Amino acid sequence: MTYRMGVDIGGTFTDFALIDDTTGELTIHKQLTTPADPSEAVLDGVATLLKRRAVAPAQLGAVIHGSTLVTNAIIERKGAVTGMLVTKGFRDVLDIAMERRYDLYDLTIRFPTPIVARRRRRQIDERLDFSGAVLQPLDAGEVERAAAELVEQEGVRALAICFLHSFVNAGHEEQAREIVARRYPELYVSTSADVFPYAREYERWNTTAMNAFVQPVADRYLGNLEGGLQRLGVKGPLYIMTSSGGTVTTATAKRYPVRMLESGPAAGVLMSAHHGRTLGLSNILSYDMGGTTAKGAIVRGGQPHKTYEIEVARIHHFKEGSGLPAKVPVLDMIEIGSGGGSIAELDDRGVIRVGPQSAGADPGPACYGRGGKRPTLTDADLLLGYLDPDFFLGGKMKLDRAAAETALELGLAKALGVDVTRAAWGIHEVINEDVARAFRVHASEKGFDYRGCSMIAFGGSGPMHALRIARKLRIPRVVLPTGAGVMSAFGMLVSPLSFQIARSNRVGYAELPRERFAELFAGLTREAAAFLLRAGVPQPEIRVTRRLDMRYRGQGYEIEVELPDELDLSAAFERLPQLFGESYARIFSLSYLQEPLEIVNWKVEVQGPTPAMSQHFHLALEHQVGAPEKGRRQAYFPEAGGYVATPVYDRYALRPEVTIGGPALIEENESTCVVGVGDQVTVDAAGNLVTEIAQEQVREAAA
Repeated sequence: MTYRMGVDIGGTFTDFALIDDTTGELTIHKQLTTPADPSEAVLDGVATLLKRRAVAPAQLGAVIHGSTLVTNAIIERKGAVTGMLVTKGFRDVLDIAMERRYDLYDLTIRFPTPIVARRRRRQIDERLDFSGAVLQPLDAGEVERAAAELVEQEGVRALAICFLHSFVNAGHEEQAREIVARRYPELYVSTSADVFPYAREYERWNTTAMNAFVQPVADRYLGNLEGGLQRLGVKGPLYIMTSSGGTVTTATAKRYPVRMLESGPAAGVLMSAHHGRTLGLSNILSYDMGGTTAKGAIVRGGQPHKTYEIEVARIHHFKEGSGLPAKVPVLDMIEIGSGGGSIAELDDRGVIRVGPQSAGADPGPACYGRGGKRPTLTDADLLLGYLDPDFFLGGKMKLDRAAAETALELGLAKALGVDVTRAAWGIHEVINEDVARAFRVHASEKGFDYRGCSMIAFGGSGPMHALRIARKLRIPRVVLPTGAGVMSAFGMLVSPLSFQIARSNRVGYAELPRERFAELFAGLTREAAAFLLRAGVPQPEIRVTRRLDMRYRGQGYEIEVELPDELDLSAAFERLPQLFGESYARIFSLSYLQEPLEIVNWKVEVQGPTPAMSQHFHLALEHQVGAPEKGRRQAYFPEAGGYVATPVYDRYALRPEVTIGGPALIEENESTCVVGVGDQVTVDAAGNLVTEIAQEQVREAAA
């Protein structure tokens, strides 16, 4: 037998999923994250799960891991002291940024501090023109002197090399890298032409600075993790989930740690798309709520939408432009600072605000009994009766109801002049509305009508809120997959090895020879495929997807055009005007077929085989399954008049075709599904809970 394990580190819990590739049996595990050293929780959880299933470490064929390590290091500024070499005259690019105010009317507007302080940037008197031709040669002595100042006077441990027009000609950056490496072989060096060879200096240089900043942290963490797994006796490789929904080797992750941004949440979206395909649902709103944040993503036509930009460390969580942009391949997600550990308080207007501050894993919500005093969403859900204090994590962790009540009374209810129940419902409903509002904006920006789609909800907190959020959005159907509480860990198990390369090369379509078109794509494909070949993927099993960013000549923005797989490059070249016109019309309702076209960016994505994961995988149950109804408990449903004696069901005891009407609570070890008044839940053949939202409630929510 061979096994694979997915591991997802969240802000509060670390999730594990172990699959037997022979039988399709899945075993899941969840434990508190160790913020001081996340690898402790990972290694402890791997050992615990293997021991529980009596699996020898040598039988573990692979560990696939996703983490928020890189994101947290940037947000908390816990990376290495980083220096920067820039083209003379461009020292202040990181400060000038986009020269754009994200809020025109905020007189106290603030922007994030650049990753590299100005005093640690050194100017190099070199210059290329826009075509890559050398105007001013690189002076090796000047590079060496600048690097010596940064290392010996500023104490830098990482260096970003960012020269003008290097995306066309990387020669000067590579020369500088070699010069620095000879003098300081232990220094971590990132070049912008390697990390992200795109035009537009600020985004390219900022992404490179981020990569350098977190390289030592990622290298140390991944090295510790590899060493720890080897000491456990694990023989299989460690793969790392990237933000694009693919996996890479640790060597690639150490070289490009910036690609690990949002790696855990991406796995959840990938699994949503997998469920959608197996259930015959092509259009999906993927909704994930854990202990710290909620994430949403659109899956259209069975595939999640990908983009090449993400923003990190925003000053204002919901204001685009208030953070640091990173140009990396990423599944297009919206993040809301709402999770089980989100802290509730009154804002300046005396109105309840929940998040983005979180109690995290240490000390955690007040009900965890670990020293937390401030009220959180989990405390509210416990008081509303949605959580069983004796069955949290399947009974492995007891919750302190009295501590939750005290936190809400002193932290919120008293100031509002309401009882604790009213305050708890206020917290619960504020979260629901925050998530629904964020989804409305995101879907509108993408031209996606979610009223005809299905929601797939997961995460430790997601099933408690999904159905009510769906009512607000007028989504008719919600699917809660098997093992919803750890679904991002499942997503690791369906992620293929992959790598993406994007390179700027602006050229007019009319001036581009057909042979040059094929030549450029062939070079990018060889470069990208090399990463998979080094990982052991046979050449015939590598799939290639080609995309172009195109625009009408004179426009300041471009749209992405994917070349159909069934067309060879010659046929695709001939059809480019038609393909662009169709893509343009989908967004803007019309196109101008006679206008000259430009290609701006060239993109290649290569993928290895998708790991086999049975559509009907099944969970390994470690307790005796009894009657479906476990009993009743008082839970709060305003449509029913307040607290009502609500039936509580054991999800593991529910058989296919069983239908449950709300109000009801369906419990599993990692999460609880709250079924509203009038909602109907049916268990399908794979054990998924498929919920039809009560239409009268949907109409009332819309009104």
